[in-house]
Order: sequence, then structure tokens, then C-alpha cells
Amino acid sequence: MGRKKVEIKKLEDLTEEELTTGSDLEKEEEKAEVAVEEKAEAPVKQAKKEQQKRWYIVHTYSGYENKVKSNLEKRIEYMNMSDKIFRIEVPQKTVTQIKGGKKQEKDEKIFPGYVLVEMIMDEDSWYVVRHTAGVTKFVGSAKKPIPAKDSEIKKVIQRSTSTTQKVEMDVKVGDKVRITSGPFAEFVGDITEVYPDKAKLRANVSIFGRETPVELEYKQIQKL
Repeated sequence: MGRKKVEIKKLEDLTEEELTTGSDLEKEEEKAEVAVEEKAEAPVKQAKKEQQKRWYIVHTYSGYENKVKSNLEKRIEYMNMSDKIFRIEVPQKTVTQIKGGKKQEKDEKIFPGYVLVEMIMDEDSWYVVRHTAGVTKFVGSAKKPIPAKDSEIKKVIQRSTSTTQKVEMDVKVGDKVRITSGPFAEFVGDITEVYPDKAKLRANVSIFGRETPVELEYKQIQKL
């Protein structure tokens, strides 16, 4: 029985059609390999996307905001979660109160009952935050917290670090006051306008039987 002779062509002996066909096959094989690699990398890319750190809003019991921050910071250290939970913020601003002519400063929370947490959300980090004493829930569904927009968080933090102060005065329009200093000392007037940002007010004072509007500094009056 005779053997069939198999002819093996050299590269230079291949026709143009044969070369083109071979090139196309190589391209198809390359495309197939790329598709397989991309398919294999897809879960990894998705996992990385899910592992991005984002800001989340946590609801707390009223008045427990700073306590929650302190408790959570301790839990992060104790449970070695610093690689998943990064920052805890309680947005607040400085308020200057003027009472009896004296200034007092206090911190006022911008969003009472809420704490901001920058974290990578997964089952472990969710558990650490959710089960911190004083925390009631994440903003979002029970098992799928909704991350906040970075632009919104940036605005909130900027507000809390702003040097602008809110001034509260313990007088209001309609209050009757006695003027204690200045050219109208000992006169009694009725407040018509209050300017907390300037710690000033305007009052109507009766002078020779006529109502006269005068502008006063808060330290010049005594509430009756």
C-alpha cells in the first residue's frame, strides 16, 4: 500500500490567496484570545469598581453624632478596618451667641442626626459601621446603602470649615429695650430690625413725642 505524499510548501512558494487566508485566520485567533482575556478580566474590573471608596451617610440617634464618631474610630482600630473605613465627619459650624452683652461660641451641627463616612463598602465594613452604638441605619435600602455624590460631600465639608460665623442674639423684632449708653442713653425703644451678622439692631425711640428710628449696637441695649 503506497504512502500518500504530503507536499509542504515553503513560505516563499505560497500564493497570495493562501497568505491572505492564513493572515485572516491569525487575526481571528488573536480576536478570540482578546475576547477570552476580556471576559476573564471583567469580574476583576467589576470587583475593583465595587471596591472604590465612597462617602456614605449614616443616620444616628439625635445628639449621638459625636459619640458615634468616637465609637466608630475605636472600632476601626480594634477590628483592623483602617484599610476599608477612612474618614468620619460630623459637619458643624461655629455659632456666636450674644446674651446679656456677652459673646459665647458653640459648635452647631449642620445636619443633626447624620454622620458622613468615607469607606469601601462590603459586608465587613457595613457590619462595623451599622453595628456601632448610636447608629440606626445607612441612607438607602437596608442592605444596599446609596453612596453620596462627591460634589455634595465637598460642599458640606467646605461649609463646616468656613470661617463665616452665625450670630444669634437673644432679642427679636417687637421686643422693648432700654438704651444703656450713647446719646440716647436711658431712652426706651421698640426693636424694628435685627442684624445678627453685625450685632446691631434698629429701634424706634420716642423723642419729644415723636417716634425716631435709631441704630444701636447690641452692647448698647438692655432687654426689658
